[in-house]
Amino acid sequence: MNNLYLFYPTGHEAHFEHGHPERPERVEIIKSTLDSVGWWEPFPKLKPVLLSLDFLKTIHKSAYLDWLSDFCQRGEYIDGDTYTTPASWQLALNAAGGAVAVAEGVWKANDHAMTEPAWRGFALTRPPGHHATRAIGMGFCLLNNIAIAAEYLLTSPLGDSPKARRLAIIDLDLHHGNGTQDIFWRRDDVLFISIHQSPLYPGTGSLEETGAGEGEGFTANLPFPPGTGDVGYQAAMEQVILPLLDRTHPEMLLVSFGFDPHWRDPLGYLMLSADGYGRLIKSLVDWADFHCNGRIALFLEGGYDTQAASACALAVTAALLGEPIPDALGPSPRPEGKSWQAVIAGARRIWQL
Repeated sequence: MNNLYLFYPTGHEAHFEHGHPERPERVEIIKSTLDSVGWWEPFPKLKPVLLSLDFLKTIHKSAYLDWLSDFCQRGEYIDGDTYTTPASWQLALNAAGGAVAVAEGVWKANDHAMTEPAWRGFALTRPPGHHATRAIGMGFCLLNNIAIAAEYLLTSPLGDSPKARRLAIIDLDLHHGNGTQDIFWRRDDVLFISIHQSPLYPGTGSLEETGAGEGEGFTANLPFPPGTGDVGYQAAMEQVILPLLDRTHPEMLLVSFGFDPHWRDPLGYLMLSADGYGRLIKSLVDWADFHCNGRIALFLEGGYDTQAASACALAVTAALLGEPIPDALGPSPRPEGKSWQAVIAGARRIWQL
């Protein structure tokens, strides 16, 4: 069994809005599920790294950070979907710092030629982050946790370990990671890949969005139609994602993990199973073991059905630990469509795969 760095957002329950789908139970069920099978207590729980405002300004605009800090004190909505409370600013800082702690822990632990068991990471980041752009929070997100973690590895002193030169962010949430794409749009040191349902909020992430300037060719999107499930996702992994990783040679894989592509989720119409999700993570784990000293970490984004959260958490954690992948809920009761094949074909044409 591999080792696992964990982050749990202590006090997160103070970020709460009655009746809102982004609720404390989302992370509480993951913790209790992992604890029930002995995959919580044995592993270290990391404390958030204290991040300076100057560092956060490398990812988010100064005016937004100043505004968000003041805005949270009033406990108002940023938009029709995204609430704040007086505790939200500090909890957002904690989530970003927890993401950094897990990314840094995995980076350092697997710094040299990998020895068994490898160290993986799973950060239960709440509030989530991948919709937060440089200039504004949206889609339940306040600070972009995974982007902040990536920037930390690329720019900050890491003790005896060298800084990262190139990373990959693979976004497996139901919704397009528009904020992460926005942040790295013009950069060639982060490969950003997103699989998401389309059409759906936030309406971005078309096949043709591939980056700009120095970042041209370092953004890839797979906008899957409703009804896509395990077969379509595995085809995307084998025919697009892994070949792009082979081409760009990232030194660590950072995964935006949302369990809302699961067939039970109330906000979407994709049909991924927990087993299918686990096999996706296993494919990335295997790639990381062979190409980047086993460095891979997951960072929680969306997902709004607690049974799906429990099943997916077990499946992906099993993949991280090298254990057999369980699935308490089984495959989707609805048959999977085939219209995703046109998306794969379009991506392969654009990327000349």
